[in-house]
Amino acid sequence: MSKLPDIKQNFPEWYQEVIYQSQLADQAPVKGCMVIRPYGTALWENIKNILDKKIKRTGHQNAIFPLLIPLSFLEKEAKHVEGFAPELAIVTHAGGEKLEEPYVVRPTSETVIHYMFALWIKSWRDLPMKINQWANVMRWEKRTRPFLRTTEFFWQEGHTAHETLEEADAEVETMLNEYIDLAENFLAIPVLSGMKPESEKFAGADKTFTFEGIMPDGKALQMGTSHLISQNFAKAFGILFQNREGVQAYPFLTSWGASTRLIGALVMTHGDDKGLVLPPAVAPIQVVIVPIFRKGHDAQKLVEVAQKIAASLQDKASVHIDRDEHETPGAKFYKWELKGVPLRVEIGPRDLEQNQAVLVDRLGMAKRSVSLDHITQEILITLDAIQAEMYKRAKDRLKERVLPSGKLVEFGNDLANGSFAYQTGWCQSPECEKVLKEYKATIRCLLDQATQKTCFNCDLPSVCDVIVARAY
Repeated sequence: MSKLPDIKQNFPEWYQEVIYQSQLADQAPVKGCMVIRPYGTALWENIKNILDKKIKRTGHQNAIFPLLIPLSFLEKEAKHVEGFAPELAIVTHAGGEKLEEPYVVRPTSETVIHYMFALWIKSWRDLPMKINQWANVMRWEKRTRPFLRTTEFFWQEGHTAHETLEEADAEVETMLNEYIDLAENFLAIPVLSGMKPESEKFAGADKTFTFEGIMPDGKALQMGTSHLISQNFAKAFGILFQNREGVQAYPFLTSWGASTRLIGALVMTHGDDKGLVLPPAVAPIQVVIVPIFRKGHDAQKLVEVAQKIAASLQDKASVHIDRDEHETPGAKFYKWELKGVPLRVEIGPRDLEQNQAVLVDRLGMAKRSVSLDHITQEILITLDAIQAEMYKRAKDRLKERVLPSGKLVEFGNDLANGSFAYQTGWCQSPECEKVLKEYKATIRCLLDQATQKTCFNCDLPSVCDVIVARAY
């Protein structure tokens, strides 16, 4: 393994290299795609399992829909097809023949799911209909970066239909809050959330809400979204139901999704010069036990103690014992630090003599000797402490990277460099918003705050505070 690029001097290159060297992913032969390796897949599965439980607990059911969608489906909702047109991959031939109608490799599944909703929803008794799909989707990207922006990516997409607008609004808020809980309490990433401006909302939606992470380099990362689709797609696909008054009505629709981009957020938020730093709540390996073999000492006895510790943590933590007798302890430590394993347990012959092991946490908070009689409890306490400390450190960095500022002329240069995000005021004029393009920045979300009196660009009163930043 080569040395990682300096995280402070070359953050983009560090990001690419740490993903490849830690074996989260590798480049695929198809341009813009990636192969998620077993370690990265285990990380995604942990995130997926947590989110899947949240989705099911809030009353949704998983379903599976086709990869291919008739092109005519997308054309039924003009804003939708317009929003995705440049990113579509279209199949025109199959089975050696030209197709009568082209198919689109799904960029998202609103259209095909709403087609099925029209078949399944006939009465108010069929509502709410709450469906989720775990799937891969394809959006033809020109500039790609592993996990952050790839031609093919993996995600979940929720789609629901409701009797009233109030119920749909509540659904949008519920799922946004579930995402925020996932980010903050499991991924240890503090986020900013709010409604997207008109220019940034999902194609065909009435409203789009987002939760955004601000990365250590000052750029924003949209980590997931929740949309009020309202009745636009219902009308386009003829989704009609008989309401409680016996009258035909259109349901109110929502959709929401989060993807493998969450892994990119984890890598950037917590990583350091040594490599990944993974929160215990989602780490594929929470504890690695490294027996330190010495010539003339009983290696088997070290392994037996390691196995006993691992057995005591069964169903409490995921544990790996590094039994490689050919690698040096230093090489092992480097490898597991690169992979971001939260806690390392070292056991050498001298430790055995003293009935102890050494705990080394990935954050460098402490390196201490612990009695083998109490090691299980100490490991679990330390994992909880690591999780809490990771969130605290990330929240402190967020505060450093989001600065209050009144006027674009004051913060424009730093904004263009991507060094910071800014909380500022906005009159909600599209003309003022367009000025941000000169700085390669956008309004990431609207906040339920009004700390700034005037717009960042003009002298009109500010309607609300907004987060302005360059974005991934």
